[in-house]
Amino acid sequence: MIDQRYWLLILGCGFVTWFPRVLPFIFSRNITFSPRFRQFLDYLPLCILAALLLQSLLSVENQEIPTLKIQETLACIPTLIVGYYTKDLMKIVITGIITIALIRLVG
Repeated sequence: MIDQRYWLLILGCGFVTWFPRVLPFIFSRNITFSPRFRQFLDYLPLCILAALLLQSLLSVENQEIPTLKIQETLACIPTLIVGYYTKDLMKIVITGIITIALIRLVG
């Protein structure tokens, strides 16, 4: 049987993961932001997603110059095209999965 310490660890990890994501929404709910600051906040999700995409396309080993992952970059091209035209997250994900699977099957 699982020891009580493991349950406390799981609950603690869940709380530490959940708390920083919910706390800003609780505090910012009653604050009125200036239009300029709201415009800045509108670009944050795009910047975060772009950083995550770039991080997944580059490989850094032993503090050398980053190299481009060819398979992931090739899979990114049709995925970005589908995303641009459809703006449907499910189609984007499915296109990315199928494309990388085909590239790895062929390569």
